Amino acid sequence: MTLLIGGYIMGLILALVALGVLISFRVLAFRDLTVDGSFTLGGAVAATMLVHGAGPAGATATAFLAGMAAGAVTGILHTKFQINGLLAGILVMTALYSINLHVMGKSNVPLSSSPGKETPTIFSAAQSQAAADATVHIGRYEAQTRDLIELTVILAGIAAAGAALNAFFRTNLGLAMRAAGDNAQMIRALGVDVGWMNILGLALSNGLVALSGACLVQHQGFADVQMGIGMVVWGFASVIIGETLVGARHLGLLIIGVVMGSVLFRLLVSMALKWGMEAQDLKLVTAAFVLAALVLPDLAKSLKKRWLPAAPAGQKA
Repeated sequence: MTLLIGGYIMGLILALVALGVLISFRVLAFRDLTVDGSFTLGGAVAATMLVHGAGPAGATATAFLAGMAAGAVTGILHTKFQINGLLAGILVMTALYSINLHVMGKSNVPLSSSPGKETPTIFSAAQSQAAADATVHIGRYEAQTRDLIELTVILAGIAAAGAALNAFFRTNLGLAMRAAGDNAQMIRALGVDVGWMNILGLALSNGLVALSGACLVQHQGFADVQMGIGMVVWGFASVIIGETLVGARHLGLLIIGVVMGSVLFRLLVSMALKWGMEAQDLKLVTAAFVLAALVLPDLAKSLKKRWLPAAPAGQKA
């Protein structure tokens, strides 16, 4: 049961990465590789501020702003300096590796300096209101109250983030951003600066990614300079799985589908770990899941066309 709840918590935390990739990949049609660096940046900023006595809310908000700054730099390189989008993301991601080391001062920052001392996090305030070490019986299974409280907190946060994102894309600014990704020439003819829409969208995207990194650090208790490796792949996989689950016609449903895709993806990884997969094979299995998510939907469509009987002439399929 603990492994299952842990899978849900990790899936929901990393759903923020998926929502960020959704903005860059689907809304802006921009292949942004800054994600790996901005995820670590969020975790590094949050961890450093927490160990120096900052409050959890302030540290988390600062991590979000730091991620926005990283995304804005990628957007400026692409739009103002006419650098290829992929190359701009790679440049910023590479630079962020050194920046993250400077922020943390070392490659790994634990939140607790001693075993008996706990650093306050966004989860600890809620956990302090209940017996965090108590055990709850759910059917035949047992679960720690601490884990259930953490799951409730992150679920509420993801629900709020998804609702805010859906509301934003219904505003004039959000609709202009969506239009800039769908048809840049048309929206430019209406007087909208497409370049600034891309900069703002990439800033928001990487802000969410950095927010995910800050939440993960407070969940696992440490920040590591290599914690962001493979996050862009995770985001792409979650978006693709979400589109497969709910379709891509309605943005609100797509946001829900992306969150579901992230949780499902993490549960698959947790199952693989439970079945005895070695830790060093985690990235390989993750890549295999992504490959399956990319190939299986098109394969199913082609098999359906091949094996289903054709509609009679004059009759709609």
